[in-house]
Amino acid sequence: MEFDTDKDAANVAKHGVSLALAADAEWEAGKTFVDGRFEYGEQRLVTIAYIGLRLFVIVHTERNNKNRIISVRKANKREIAIYASP
Repeated sequence: MEFDTDKDAANVAKHGVSLALAADAEWEAGKTFVDGRFEYGEQRLVTIAYIGLRLFVIVHTERNNKNRIISVRKANKREIAIYASP
């Protein structure tokens, strides 16, 4: 797992959590889907997963065989419902 330190500082300012928190995510139990809303120049993935007792949304991509974290934030009600759906 890797992330940009400037992006981390921006994520803390915007969402109140560090990108490093993604290291503690329950990746195997999470729900992952492709973010196809925009053309990012690379495939972006969105994973909804627990970190501790709370659901988070993690935006990430595979770059140079590493999971690069782009954003981490608490899941909203809509995203919690997506996670809970079969």
